[in-house]
Amino acid sequence: MSKRTQIAACVVGALALASTSTVFAGPLEDVQKESRKIQVDAAKSQEKINSLHEQSQELLVEYRNVIDQTENLKIYNDYLAGLVADQQKVIDSLQRQIDSIEETKQNIVPLMKKMIASLENFIKLDVPINLEERLDRVDRLNALMSNSSVTVSEQFRQVLDAYSIENDYGRMIQSYKGSIDASGTQVAVDFFNLGRTALIALSLDQSAAWVWDNDSRTWEALGDEYLGSVVQAVRMAQGLVPEDLVELPIKAAE
Repeated sequence: MSKRTQIAACVVGALALASTSTVFAGPLEDVQKESRKIQVDAAKSQEKINSLHEQSQELLVEYRNVIDQTENLKIYNDYLAGLVADQQKVIDSLQRQIDSIEETKQNIVPLMKKMIASLENFIKLDVPINLEERLDRVDRLNALMSNSSVTVSEQFRQVLDAYSIENDYGRMIQSYKGSIDASGTQVAVDFFNLGRTALIALSLDQSAAWVWDNDSRTWEALGDEYLGSVVQAVRMAQGLVPEDLVELPIKAAE
């Protein structure tokens, strides 16, 4: 082949290559664009996936918290149910007591009336220590039983208090002023009682003394041999002199 022919062939080849590059340049750019678009979309999808994963983890933690709270609430509800059951037992017990109140009143009111009547009879038969005060107490109890504004429990408490006071007279040593009927004459005296063992009266001028005889229900005059001891006993009960042994007329037990 001549040189001219070779040059012409080279020129034709170069033109052919240039034409081919031009033909493939357009589709290659499109492929590259699509590739970049795919990469961008993939990155966005990955971001969405990451976001959804974080949300799912948060929901999982929240779900576990709810489960824990539910278990705690169940335990607490069981505890409250136990308390309610116990309170219901108390309510039922109180209701039974309330239902029995009327029946209790029906039984206790007659009992109190009998107790007051027995107390009054006892006082009238007993040694007359503070007699008026004790009978006044009985009168107040009878009035109390007719007072609708006073509860049954308060009535019963005061009846028991009266019995307690009567019991104290059996061991009480005291002196108080009053008067006695001595042979038809009212005499102002200082009383002295040694429990229920002895009740003695001393005239205010300390010139005479008497002792109560509960069998005959009368005052008996004492001899002068007892006068000094009675004066001393009265002064001891009044706290004027220290306590000491004294000779008193005490009726012997049968």
